[in-house]
Amino acid sequence: MKRSALLIVAVVAASSLVSAQGGRGAPAPPAPLESGAAQADVDKAVLALPENLRNQAMVVKWKPDYTYDTLRKGANSLVCYDRSGFPLQQPFSVECTAVGNLDREAQNLKAEALADRPKAQEALNEQEKSGSRAKPVFGSVWYHLAGPDREHARGHMTISVPGATAQSLGLPDKATQGSIWIMNAGTTTAHLMVPGE
Repeated sequence: MKRSALLIVAVVAASSLVSAQGGRGAPAPPAPLESGAAQADVDKAVLALPENLRNQAMVVKWKPDYTYDTLRKGANSLVCYDRSGFPLQQPFSVECTAVGNLDREAQNLKAEALADRPKAQEALNEQEKSGSRAKPVFGSVWYHLAGPDREHARGHMTISVPGATAQSLGLPDKATQGSIWIMNAGTTTAHLMVPGE
């Protein structure tokens, strides 16, 4: 049972990546920019993605009310945005994930706007308890690239598995050497940590 659950997770993650890549071969050209969008903003936002996924990703720019403007429409179900200098973020910080995770990211940004990590976490924990926390798309990947500047930024990738536990997936829920593990098991924040990421 545990192995079949793990296999399902692997298939979901792999199929997400294959559909995001649009198959093998030369990447499709990027969609045109929306009116008023700058190519430099789009180019920066997609840096967290593997290069073969960048052209087809949607790119948005967050507004102060936690809604966003679309800078470029996408075709691979991924969305990227720049969080550089936002409260609780590094001076250079870009992120990409599934379009279906935008509501959750808006909640994250609103909590982080408190500019105090414990208060932000408390706000998110309250949403978790009340059931108002937006769930991420199961099997969706979150790509992060952050640091003091572009030259010193480090990449990090996680895979969302909301509600997953060690029992449901057959994976450990504590860090182990050389093995994928579930962080925040049993919550909407549960995600797979990949060693070295």
